[in-house]
Amino acid sequence: MKKFDQEESEILAAIESGKVKRVKDASDIQKRHQNYAAAMFKKDARINIRLPSKDLRGLQKKALAEGIPYQTLVASILHKYVDGRLHEHSS
Repeated sequence: MKKFDQEESEILAAIESGKVKRVKDASDIQKRHQNYAAAMFKKDARINIRLPSKDLRGLQKKALAEGIPYQTLVASILHKYVDGRLHEHSS
């Protein structure tokens, strides 16, 4: 059995003691977020790009450090950029 860290233990204790209650529309919120996740991860287009092998190796190293496939990292970076959550730094 996994041991909980301090924050997880506090959350579990709050739930078990009744201090934390489920919100009234929790199932609606859960369904809405499941739909968001399904839409976000829907892969309905394919692209092919050429980039310097040095950049590819850098992406692969960063993805390995994150524990995800490098294609997932690239898709995440592109998604964040398109969504306006990733901005180019000027040198």
